[in-house]
Amino acid sequence: MKQTPSFSDTLGVARALGRLPEVRAPRSLAPAVLRRIGLADTWWRVPSPIGDVFVAHGPAGISLVLRTSSAARFEREFRLRHGRSILPDARPAPRAVRAAIARLGRGDASGLRFDLRGKTEFERAVLRKALEIPRGEVRPYGWIAREIGRPEAVRAAGTALAKNPVPLLIPCHRVVRSDGRIGDYAFGTRAKRALLGREGVPPAALEALAASGVRFLGNEEKRYFCLPTCGGFSHLVLENKVRFASARQAFDAGYRPCEDCRPAMAS
Repeated sequence: MKQTPSFSDTLGVARALGRLPEVRAPRSLAPAVLRRIGLADTWWRVPSPIGDVFVAHGPAGISLVLRTSSAARFEREFRLRHGRSILPDARPAPRAVRAAIARLGRGDASGLRFDLRGKTEFERAVLRKALEIPRGEVRPYGWIAREIGRPEAVRAAGTALAKNPVPLLIPCHRVVRSDGRIGDYAFGTRAKRALLGREGVPPAALEALAASGVRFLGNEEKRYFCLPTCGGFSHLVLENKVRFASARQAFDAGYRPCEDCRPAMAS
């Protein structure tokens, strides 16, 4: 007949187990398991017009794009931001990702998924709106704020863009200061100027217009006014000689806002 262990026997076993050394799973175990089942964060190294960048992605989409000196620094930065580890992806980056970063073209990134967890709804709205700006064109911070229905939040829109976790793919380099000047950028002003120049927006000419107080250009024949890069900078500046310092000035002259770049609300 089987005997039931006594209380003292059970207590002795418990005390013995308590004296066993603590065993921890290797730090690499959890990431390895997650990678095996397709749930790990991994990274690619991808060429870009301003040098190689590291691109982090996971089940929810692309979460981080950084230009750093080494994979170790990128992995460290990812852990600091997200509180979890990341591993190199043995597979090359998909063609869609490589093309979007290389060409920075309109629509190239529209089919990609972005992991914007941790961002507020306002910040996500700002980033989604920046994604709509066509290649070779720029929009001021005030345009972003107005387009998402928060015209008073110009500074907050600028802050959200400064914290864009996926620059190049969400093209915050196409957003300039409200006075028309180039402004800052996550990868530095020099990189921003290089990217805009590559897309057909000459930074020096854009800065010259801003310095002269020109905010909008008018089409005298069709009587509408645009932001200075609508439809392509060179074409617009050469063909539209009417210049306005404000939307009110354009309205008073009998011009209406362009339906493509939407430089202002209808008067």
